[in-house]
Amino acid sequence: MPSRRGILTFRPVSSDEEAIDLLARILPGTLDAYSRADVARSSAGDHARVQYHDELLSYPSPREWWRIGVRPDGEPIGLVVPARSPNGFVIAYLGVIDGHRGQGFVNDLLAEGTHLLAAQGAERVTADTDLGNQPMARAFERAGYDNFAGRIDMRWD
Repeated sequence: MPSRRGILTFRPVSSDEEAIDLLARILPGTLDAYSRADVARSSAGDHARVQYHDELLSYPSPREWWRIGVRPDGEPIGLVVPARSPNGFVIAYLGVIDGHRGQGFVNDLLAEGTHLLAAQGAERVTADTDLGNQPMARAFERAGYDNFAGRIDMRWD
């Protein structure tokens, strides 16, 4: 289990709009290739709404599991979406708001999501990230996640 630093506190997402707003604030500067391409075709706000409705709400686990990491002054720092998929427990989404990256908050969010899933009975938690998102890959490694697979996604342009 990844250790908790105790710098952030965590609370559930209060509404659809709060989650969409956080996603829109996380998207600028993301290293996720698909998200960068989607934002380039529309906007961070538009992609956040689509991602929320088409991806995150598709998981059968309760939204009450989702957590917002908050600094002591109440400022939101990021979002982690621990979830259950047809294949087991997953970290479905994890993001730090642009402007707060590089300060270790990714570790706090990942630890919180992992601990929440363990409390739900998970003995194994999976997650993935783009090959180019080395900061996220290193966070998974620090948290004790094993790199057990690779995937190549291809599409026609």
